[in-house]
Amino acid sequence: MGFIDDTSLDLRSLMQRYRTGETTPDALVRQIYERIEQYADPAVWIYLAPIADSLNCARALMEQDPSQLPLYGVPFAIKDNLDWAGVPTTAGCPEFAYVPERSATVLEQLCGAGAIPIGKTNLDQFATGLVGTRTPYGVCRNPFDARYLPGGSSAGSGVAVAAGLVSFSLGTDTAGSGRVPAAFTNIVGLKPTRGLISTKGLVPAVRSLDCVSVFALTCADAEFVLQIAGGFDADDPFSRLAEPRDMPKIAGLRVGVPSDEYLNFFGNINAEQRYREAITHLETIGCQIVAIDFQPFAETVPLLYEGPWLAERYAAVGKFLEQHPHAVHPTVGQIISSASRYDAVSVYQGMYRLAELKRQSEAQWRSMDILALPTTGTIYTVAEVVAEPTVLNRNLGTYTNFVNLLDLCALAVPSGLQSNGLPTGLTLIAPMWQEALLCQLGAAFHTQLGGTLGATGIPLATISASTTPLPVNAPFEKPIRIAVVGAHLTGQPLNHQLIEEQGTLVRSCRTSSIYRLYALTGTTISKPGLIRQSNGQGYAIEVEVWELPVAGFGRFVAKIPPPLGIGTLVLEDGEEVKGFLCESYAIADAPDISHLGGWRAYLASLSL
Repeated sequence: MGFIDDTSLDLRSLMQRYRTGETTPDALVRQIYERIEQYADPAVWIYLAPIADSLNCARALMEQDPSQLPLYGVPFAIKDNLDWAGVPTTAGCPEFAYVPERSATVLEQLCGAGAIPIGKTNLDQFATGLVGTRTPYGVCRNPFDARYLPGGSSAGSGVAVAAGLVSFSLGTDTAGSGRVPAAFTNIVGLKPTRGLISTKGLVPAVRSLDCVSVFALTCADAEFVLQIAGGFDADDPFSRLAEPRDMPKIAGLRVGVPSDEYLNFFGNINAEQRYREAITHLETIGCQIVAIDFQPFAETVPLLYEGPWLAERYAAVGKFLEQHPHAVHPTVGQIISSASRYDAVSVYQGMYRLAELKRQSEAQWRSMDILALPTTGTIYTVAEVVAEPTVLNRNLGTYTNFVNLLDLCALAVPSGLQSNGLPTGLTLIAPMWQEALLCQLGAAFHTQLGGTLGATGIPLATISASTTPLPVNAPFEKPIRIAVVGAHLTGQPLNHQLIEEQGTLVRSCRTSSIYRLYALTGTTISKPGLIRQSNGQGYAIEVEVWELPVAGFGRFVAKIPPPLGIGTLVLEDGEEVKGFLCESYAIADAPDISHLGGWRAYLASLSL
């Protein structure tokens, strides 16, 4: 980008600079504002915080313990359909603006973790569009070529990361708005499972489908931010408790690809080449490529702008549109107002059709673990979209629109440059709650591909080679592993306690053969007691190993009632982890269920 400094804002590099004392949060803030001034594109921002406010935030952080702040001093940007207390929320429409008293839940979590908000970014009005041109605040320029789209609707959020102005940004994703800007600016865009990040404080587009998304320079950064931003929010009726999944190895992953009849690059030969090369790269890192029937996914795409989901857009801002028709972008107004042609019957018909297509798509997931698609088939110039706003925007949603409707998660990663220097993107898609797998595979693919971080010119390889690995939960403390044996297992009544503390399922396994398991009596919730045998004679018992951040581990342990406690467990492969043990007095009248091999087997035996 030609900045005076050439330091990267990816989390690994930034955390290393803080550790070594090379920089401080207030010095970094000054650097950020110099970059923003030098980049000189006011259309990136709808609101840029005064530097004095950001410096005050940074200095307040410097009085705190960095070990308790996993995003200590990390600058980030916010799409301007998310609330930031005391700052106008416009959703891309000045007349719609209001000043919230409270920030969106996700902002509270990120700022509470030490991140520094820099500003609110430009977007397609009311998050309606994939182009970034439907805004009265000007079109922010694509940092690779100003003639081309930045992507939308999270246009400013994508550009701010790609241009090296912030470390990460928040977008939203309903039809692909968290992925298309990533593809057009050579960065990573993570669209999580619906409900994983709270949408409280978000101006809705299609409320039942909306997701808060994360833009970052690397897959590891996106996953790290997600771990902090995510979590169940009881105040958000669309929030859901995450359901941890086992993490399969990349080698042998089945990656589904459509047949050629469903691949449309709209005449862009370079984009097609990059996609086919990307599939080859996936094979190189050990994935198994399988052909799938893409028809149910393709037939889901047009539903997003029909029936229930178009009516939801009207439910969100239709009254404002009626009262202020001249305040709304013409294309946005035309799309939202067209919801009036649907009645209640057609809404239900649309819902029924989606249920049919979802069931058909489920059959395809039996033969694949990941679906790999172009993020978009091509990219257009701003002038082309201004001349033909609806059809070209629809083309950009060919491989994105179905993801939210079918309740999938997705990760857009760079897939190389075209001959004209413009980026292309690959999207990896998986069933719900598989974000960790997507990020692991995305990181392996991105590393194998190489290239630069966004438009900064900084090689990805130098970042990977020159800095320490990014920790799983916090930059200064390692997470703690704990083995659970009963009511905290996945699907059991107390598993939510691990989820609420940002727990991550590492693996399912067994203990060493030195334990006995008892079904405790007199407890409110049915649970077992694990006792280590002094003579070493015992059984291998089924456990799940979870990782918890240090602070979360402390809160979790504080909830454990007697006679249970936390000690050190020996696993079947010799690894020692923290885990549940029981005081011996509690097993006096408790049945010995060791021979069954675990709590789940015991529960199953009760139903026989």
